Amino acid sequence: MIAFLGTGLLGSNWVRAMRKRNEEVHVWNRTASKAIALESVGAKAFTTPAETVKGAKRIHLALSDDEAVDNILEQASPGFEKDVIIIDHTTTTATGAAERTENWKKHNVTYIHAPVFMGPANALEGSGMMLISGNQDLIKELEPELAKMTGKLMNLGSQTNKAAGYKLLGNLFLLTMTSGIIDTLSLAKGLDFSIDEVTSLFEMFNPGASIPARVKRMSIGDFNHPTWELTMARKDARLMIEEAARAKIQLTLIPSIAIEMDRWIKNGHGSDDWTVIAKDAITR
Repeated sequence: MIAFLGTGLLGSNWVRAMRKRNEEVHVWNRTASKAIALESVGAKAFTTPAETVKGAKRIHLALSDDEAVDNILEQASPGFEKDVIIIDHTTTTATGAAERTENWKKHNVTYIHAPVFMGPANALEGSGMMLISGNQDLIKELEPELAKMTGKLMNLGSQTNKAAGYKLLGNLFLLTMTSGIIDTLSLAKGLDFSIDEVTSLFEMFNPGASIPARVKRMSIGDFNHPTWELTMARKDARLMIEEAARAKIQLTLIPSIAIEMDRWIKNGHGSDDWTVIAKDAITR
């Protein structure tokens, strides 16, 4: 039997997929109605985490953050079976993932962190990407079952918090990328471009494809052979801000980047490649 704690959008669809495979699943959610709704597909809902996990060989978590995970696991612990395995899909801090692994190990309970890059539709159809790191023997044992939940299982090695760190990096990029898209759409609105015209630009011009090469080039740290000088990039940022101001539109990301550019120009890097503003981030 499998216990699933946290049946929001992602967790509920994982449970539905498990039931399609005729797996016995016990469920709990802080908002009880979300767990009760899954009884229509054959899951069994419980009112407390401890009741939910009784008899479970595996406990899956899909909660909100570190505090929620720690709190719910503590509530569930009276119901833990001997040799139970806790698989946590929650996006948490890397620090929290490492601490939980060690803390539960002291109680002879196996905890492993396996966050995901996937949405509710992926959970239902078993596609997307699951990250995992930690005990390699355990991961090898879990792989056949976890592979049913996701299209790709990415094993990041034995460091217990590596998967948590990778998930945060990925989500950070999604946040900044979306903020950049918002600024782009805002300026496009000010310039009287339609959404279709913006879309057509990125059908022809695909900067996303250059990300791995750009990261590698930046990590080398050679900023003395510019392809786009910092002063010229700063000039373009000024033009963007000026055009937005004329249209009475507020940009979110670009003004912050401009401030950072000014700092590096003031420190004598105006003729360097504009990516010199990343120097502090890549210096070890």
